[in-house]
This record gives sequence, structure tokens and C-alpha cells, in this order.
Amino acid sequence: MRIRSLFIVAAAVLAAACQTVQTTQPGAVGVDRKQHMLVSEQEIEKGAAVAYRQELDKAKDKRALNTDQQQFQRVQNISRRLIPQTGTFRPDAPQWQWEVNVQTTDDVNAYCMPGGKIMVYTGLIEKLHASDAELAAVIGHEIAHALREHSRERISRAYAEQLALAGLAVATGASEATMQLASQVSAVTFQLPHSREQEAEADRIGLELMARAGYDPNAAVSLWQKMGKLSSGGPPEFLSTHPSGDSRIRDLQALVPRVMPLYQASAH
Repeated sequence: MRIRSLFIVAAAVLAAACQTVQTTQPGAVGVDRKQHMLVSEQEIEKGAAVAYRQELDKAKDKRALNTDQQQFQRVQNISRRLIPQTGTFRPDAPQWQWEVNVQTTDDVNAYCMPGGKIMVYTGLIEKLHASDAELAAVIGHEIAHALREHSRERISRAYAEQLALAGLAVATGASEATMQLASQVSAVTFQLPHSREQEAEADRIGLELMARAGYDPNAAVSLWQKMGKLSSGGPPEFLSTHPSGDSRIRDLQALVPRVMPLYQASAH
């Protein structure tokens, strides 16, 4: 009976904490799905800041952080063109505490943690021989995950499945809770694949971001074509959390005409 009572109490706490939110405006690509959240945006961003700082420290220890100034400036410049466009989807996003860094590693990967913490791996640039527009496609896609708060959504789903939110809030102090969230942000960033639904949203929003920033949206198609060819010799790390496929390429090709007027209207 005691276990059942605790379960009922935990379920009630979860139900009370759950919020249905509209994280972004639909934009021209029409992403309007509402999301269910059990963790606050502020808590996730605190955890993400800790997780990102840990990754920066690891890269510094390896002397692998922003070692190639040409690549670093290139990624910075592309990101600077993309970030102002985030206001189309979230008016608050251009004012986030954005950070953009490059890590020297053979891994083909990139990510944007909650709150605008971007990292691009040199393996992505070098192994794909990525053009500026193709890099914009990757970075725009990763920014879209942050705009849609997909990490927050995935952690919220995990809490719902485990009925663990009450335990986290009651059994730990604020600082410990932040460290736990940092660990979970790292897990969803580096280990767990995005859902097909989240990937489709990031594709759509990322495509619009790059088009508004003056990058040819067709580069998103060529990027994934290159990624597919690279995976034939063993899938790159990026595909462990961002599954690819012919259907994704077809979806992007179908979306390009919708955002092409935005590209043509931009200063490029």
C-alpha cells in the first residue's frame, strides 16, 4: 500500500508540474507542434551551461579548443549570420548567451546545447569538405534543436516514464540537481538519438534559418548526401544521434521551394 501511495503522489506531482508549451513560432516552414514539459527552461539551461563548460574544459586539456583560427573564424562568421534569424521563431533567442567554439577531432559531429551553446568538430568540416552553406545547414539544424528545446522535452519524457521528478526536487539540493541535469543534457546530446519528429522539426527550422541568412537551402540536401556517402565506411558519430536516410533527403528537397524565396530576398 505504501508503494502504491508513493506512486500516486509522484504521479500527482508530475501531472501538476507538466506544462504544455509553444516553444517557437511556426515560421514559413510551419512547425507548430505543442510540447509537454516537466522541467523548467531555466533549470535545463543551468544544466546545459555546466555540461558545455565541462566539454570546453576537456577540449582545453587536450589542447583541442579553437586551435585553427581560420576554421574558428569561419564557424564564428557563419553562426553570426544565423543567430539573428532565430528571432523569427523565438523573439528572445537572439539575446541568448550564445557561445560558438570549434574542437579539433576526427569525429564528424556538431551540437548546440540549450541556451545557444554551439560546438563544431573539425572532422565535420574536413571529412565532408563542407562548404559555408553546408556548414550553415548543420549549424542551423543544431540551433533549431535548441530553439525547440528538444533536450528539455526529451528529459521531461524520461522523467514522466520514470516518475522521478518528485525525487529529483525533494531528495537533492539545487546545486546537485543542476549537476544531475548537466549529466542528462550530456546524455541526450551525445548518446541518445533524436526522435524522427524532432529531427524533422530541426530540418525544417534549420532550412529556414539558413535561407534567411543568405545560404542556398539546396546545400542542406548536398550535406546529407555527403553524410550518407561517408557512412558507407562506418557511420560517423553525428549519425548516432541524427539518423539519416533517403527519406530525409526527399523531405528536404520538397521543402527547398518553400524557403527559396527567403534566400532570394536575403542579402547574399
